[in-house]
Amino acid sequence: MDIKEKNRIFDELVEKINENYENNELLNPFGKNRLPDGERIVTIIKAIRRLMFPGYFGQMEFGKASSRYFAGEMMNSIIEELKAQILVALSYDRKTENRCNELAEEAERISIELAGRFPEIQRILLTDIQAAFDGDPASGSKEAIIFSYPGFIAIFVYRIAHELYVRKVPFIPRMMTEYAHSRTGIDINPGAVIGEYFFIDHGTGVVIGETTEIGNNVKIYQGVTLGALSTRMGQLLAGVKRHPTIKDNVTIYSNASILGGETVIGENCTIGGNAFITEPVPANTLVSMKNPELSFKGKGDK
Repeated sequence: MDIKEKNRIFDELVEKINENYENNELLNPFGKNRLPDGERIVTIIKAIRRLMFPGYFGQMEFGKASSRYFAGEMMNSIIEELKAQILVALSYDRKTENRCNELAEEAERISIELAGRFPEIQRILLTDIQAAFDGDPASGSKEAIIFSYPGFIAIFVYRIAHELYVRKVPFIPRMMTEYAHSRTGIDINPGAVIGEYFFIDHGTGVVIGETTEIGNNVKIYQGVTLGALSTRMGQLLAGVKRHPTIKDNVTIYSNASILGGETVIGENCTIGGNAFITEPVPANTLVSMKNPELSFKGKGDK
């Protein structure tokens, strides 16, 4: 293929892509505000993690003499970075003009409110660490849980994202939890409501839907789905309770699926592996799949 022919094909491809830009509103960039920056969102998550767990994630030597300076510097930086991204999200979502000052004030208020929640989030995360340590004899130490457990990473990001979700910040909460999802294989929607002392063991393949409610002292294993029964109605179900409620002191073993907004798992229940549940389970119940019959034969047996 000669140069002239290559250039002709290239020009045709460019023209077709540009036509898509012009003809599809979702792709059309002209006159639109920009969206939040995914890389900056990840930077903010990592900065909050450094603030809450100093000494674990790369900063220099940390001591009493420098702790107040460190906290102040980190807090100020997080608020400013977060304010900028929230403003971008609000400006895009609202599609409003001549409201820059109003939206900037709202973005600042939300970022300061989130920062004001950091001590309480930190307290709750410490209960999650304790739950992992108490629930996993292989953990070795609480320090190892903080810097290496995928379940804890996903829970940490969720607890930050949830605070933005309840303040109706568009885009950013889901961007945060999808970052955690990509890192850990654990998909927690930021709209879920999750109590204290929460532990996800192993974690890969866990799905927790938007309207899920989880009480205190709940432990779940890999592959668990807390999902909806059917979403064929699409956006008509927005805001409707579609996902289950899990009460206090429940353990859910691997690959169990608990589905539906009317499905309530009562206190102190244990849900066995591979269970498929679409109806309420009374408190203090053990649910298990009936084991199939196993047959063992020697290699020479017929």
